[in-house]
Amino acid sequence: MKLKAGDWVEVKSKEAILATLDKNGRLDELPFMPQMFQYCGKQFQVYKRAHKACDTVNPVRSLRMPQAVHLDLRCDGEAYGGCQAACLIYWKTEWLRPISETATVNEQSPESNRLNGAQGTSSAACTEMDVWKARSCEGHEATDGPTYRCQAIQLPFCGTFLPWWDVRQYLEDYASANVTMGRMLRGLAYAAYFNVIQAGIGLGRPLRWLYDRFQSFRGGIPFPRRSGMISSGHPTPECSLNLQPGELVRVKSYKEILGTLNAENKNRGLYFDAEAVPYCGGTYRVKTRLNKFLDERTGKLITLTNSSILLEGVWCQARYSDCRMFCPRSIYTWWREIWLERVSEETGSTLRNRPE
Repeated sequence: MKLKAGDWVEVKSKEAILATLDKNGRLDELPFMPQMFQYCGKQFQVYKRAHKACDTVNPVRSLRMPQAVHLDLRCDGEAYGGCQAACLIYWKTEWLRPISETATVNEQSPESNRLNGAQGTSSAACTEMDVWKARSCEGHEATDGPTYRCQAIQLPFCGTFLPWWDVRQYLEDYASANVTMGRMLRGLAYAAYFNVIQAGIGLGRPLRWLYDRFQSFRGGIPFPRRSGMISSGHPTPECSLNLQPGELVRVKSYKEILGTLNAENKNRGLYFDAEAVPYCGGTYRVKTRLNKFLDERTGKLITLTNSSILLEGVWCQARYSDCRMFCPRSIYTWWREIWLERVSEETGSTLRNRPE
């Protein structure tokens, strides 16, 4: 299936999906995670075609992913120690059934479930218990807890290296409706401009100034790759607002945030990425205080001594990411409270949507 963003699909029955998995609960090395069973038989809209992904485990690179999509569903982390990263879930197309535009949305299809389930009831290689067992590595229990194997951790084994110069990926970005033509042209123009700035020919400063002047004139986003103002080795400031889910906040201006970052663009170890710049100045609602997450390199659950903040609808759009342009993973951006300020419901009554 060549599903596009916006298509409607039905998740197949548990039995049909189990029939596609090996004893490790995987298909093409991609785990089917325990919390995904709750969606069997239900209908959802495709968020994006997951034909590529940024590899967050190895050095910066992009991966080509075979036959997968993202639905508008995120991992709740309950099966993985309470991880709060809220990653988008990968769905292999073998686990889905396309439905027509005239089908009733958000209703189960008992007949299709019965037919799909019949495919795997007699000779399933995997059971639901196998899926639960595969979420962590046996024999790796230690004083620091189990070693987990979720989709994000397993991702490097599910795809193949995708070089940034392979233009076929950008054609698929457009053909899949992941990216509009306007967004694609703006992204490619930025990439070309940025490469000239980085070329070492002495034009970096004037080109960044020109970029900011042009964007200021049209009300656009300033040049997103500047260095923090605090010298390396010096402590960076902190602030505690005790923000809670549901509260409204305004993201401070990019200039204000640069004043809290060191030369490596970090505040107390947390990197402020260029993908966060489009959200500066916007008003958003707090999604959660992030206290626990899985280290994708080790599979260990990390508990933070200083919480980060996730904001509703605020995630990486891969507009400025080196070698990973237009990645569809939409990973939530992490925020320090010093980069935010609380606003009242009256002041923030009109929420700013994700930047276009």
